Amino acid sequence: MWTADEIAQLCYQHYEIKLPKQGKPELNREWTLLAAVVKIQRPADQACDNPATKEVVSMGTGTKCIGQSKMRKSGDILNDSHAEVIARRSFQRYLLHQLQLAAILKEDSIFIQGTQRGLWKLRPDLFFVFFSSHTPCGDASIIPMLAFEEQPCCPVSRDWAKNPSVEGSDNLEAPENKRQLEDPESPITKRMRLELQTPTREVANGTTHHQSFGNHETGPASASISNSDLTLVGMAAVTGVALSGANVVDVYRTGAKCVPGGAADSGLPGAAYHQVGLLRVKPGRGDRTCSMSCSDKMARWNVLGCQGALLMHFLEEPIYLSAVIIGKCPYSQEAMQRALVGRCQNVLSLPRGFGVQKLKIQQSNLQFEQSRSAVQAKRADSRGRLVPCGAAISWSAVPEQPLDVTANGFPQGTTKKGIGSLQARSRISKVELFRSFQKLLSSIAEDKWPDSLRVQKLETYQEYKEAASAYQEAWSTLRKQAFEPWIRNPPDYHQFK
Repeated sequence: MWTADEIAQLCYQHYEIKLPKQGKPELNREWTLLAAVVKIQRPADQACDNPATKEVVSMGTGTKCIGQSKMRKSGDILNDSHAEVIARRSFQRYLLHQLQLAAILKEDSIFIQGTQRGLWKLRPDLFFVFFSSHTPCGDASIIPMLAFEEQPCCPVSRDWAKNPSVEGSDNLEAPENKRQLEDPESPITKRMRLELQTPTREVANGTTHHQSFGNHETGPASASISNSDLTLVGMAAVTGVALSGANVVDVYRTGAKCVPGGAADSGLPGAAYHQVGLLRVKPGRGDRTCSMSCSDKMARWNVLGCQGALLMHFLEEPIYLSAVIIGKCPYSQEAMQRALVGRCQNVLSLPRGFGVQKLKIQQSNLQFEQSRSAVQAKRADSRGRLVPCGAAISWSAVPEQPLDVTANGFPQGTTKKGIGSLQARSRISKVELFRSFQKLLSSIAEDKWPDSLRVQKLETYQEYKEAASAYQEAWSTLRKQAFEPWIRNPPDYHQFK
């Protein structure tokens, strides 16, 4: 029905054609990351070889997030502008528009009427695939570096971390930016190249959508995983295929830091530097952030859905991703599976409709041309430092103002004097998405509201989120059983109306 390369190529073309020059990296001086959500419609007759219809419905670029001191209680700043998060918030904007089409305008939409009053569900012929040009920061980016002598590149060995005599490299220090891997042309990286083989790229159909491990059943045959014992050796015990001749010399580092007060990285040289499976926060430049890593957020989406608490009021079931595709970059299938699925696979007793999804995870052979490694390769003789692009671009498949370019959490060009005005709000900020939600609600007759919005008078963003009881129960269960150290913003940051 589709391949990983087809999804990657579609997203790269969309980036080139639909996104303006504004907000894109400066040629040969800057790099960025790309993420997107792709809607796929199954052919009406699945017995035929008709191709599926593929459409990018949201896209995001970005590499930055703000420090704790810059957070605002008014909800008008983007705390996290990493590409994956921008793409997901842009997707929520798309979902809001699709609900408006279904509930108010009675036009063609991705949603059909559910069985309960005021609730909608995704059409059965549709599913969504998430694309990212790079592995998400945090746990999924802790990838072993293998050294081979005159050998083809192979998958990671099951025993790669068990050998106490593994060589260490003191030359690979944790980068300041979570994405800054070693220069791909440096002697160290050439000597320790990691090119992992990936599974078959053809997907026969989208039937994996909404398949889950179930609330009371054991997941796929594998060793039991818990955060507490997911050390480097623990990871090796549940991953990989044994190799002969594989020698792990180090691991790719993530700049994301362990959650304060919890388990920590050893900091030892070489492959034992990181402890895997832990929750992490994105790094800040001297100002600690409250933004969890993209690996952690994507693992959460795989249990709670991508729609968030607000939209859950209108939905009969969560909106899950069926697959995640990663562009060409340092990659480990085992690390991705562990980070996005494995850490939650034993979560039990989730509310009806929620479950840990059997997410398809694949890698494309196609590289994003404005990724750090691609730009670095092109500017071999260029002077000056290669830096991440300071801007973030949001695009949603909506008819009005689909584009949004921000820097430091505000629309690009916002002055200090302008902060606080309506013009200084990103269209995907909390307050603007909340405003869109309220507009949708006010357009629906009250007797057609879902029950969750009829039980009490709600005013603040926090009150509306808390009233999504099934979602909140699922989130509470996930935290207790898998993500207890998760950093949550204080309630006073959600009291805006």
